[in-house]
Amino acid sequence: MSVSTTRPVRLLGLPGSLRQNSYSLAILRGLQAGLGAEAVLEIRDLQLPLYNQDEDGPNGPEAVHAFRRAIAEADGLVIATPEYNHGAPGVLKNALDWASRPYGQSVLTGKPVLIISSSPAFTGGVRAQAQLNETLLSVQALLVPGPQVVIGNVAAKVQDGRLVDEASLEFALAALRGLAALCRSASRLEAPAAVGS
Repeated sequence: MSVSTTRPVRLLGLPGSLRQNSYSLAILRGLQAGLGAEAVLEIRDLQLPLYNQDEDGPNGPEAVHAFRRAIAEADGLVIATPEYNHGAPGVLKNALDWASRPYGQSVLTGKPVLIISSSPAFTGGVRAQAQLNETLLSVQALLVPGPQVVIGNVAAKVQDGRLVDEASLEFALAALRGLAALCRSASRLEAPAAVGS
């Protein structure tokens, strides 16, 4: 059933780090501040138990059920991830494992997703992003096409808990607009009317 409405695209931001002042969270906050009226971005932390199939059922952890509902209700996901030891952080992989279940009914299937990686190194977390691409493709999520969004030297681009580097923000917001367009295409959302039209 298609959705026909003028509401903004609802995006869910997932920071791949539990650190209170993480760069991943700062990136999502910077994007929040730069969004126009066409989209809203809610940020959700990944405080979830470790995946255990024995606990994955109707009586499983409420935090997991709430996490899956949040993904299901979002039009698309924005994942901001650091790179740990040349790979994706365990907390993020764990969250995606929970979201990938039950088998064949994952809330990630068909869900538009944008991945943004960052690192204090110039490489910007590309290896973490590659691993996440594999995980998301395996559950048939819809990855935003186009150049990868990687933010190197991220420590110098964050101020007061928010990404402020203009070039990085411009590039990431362009990808976010691509995500919004993919969300609208996937669910046939109508774009809001332009001001003054």
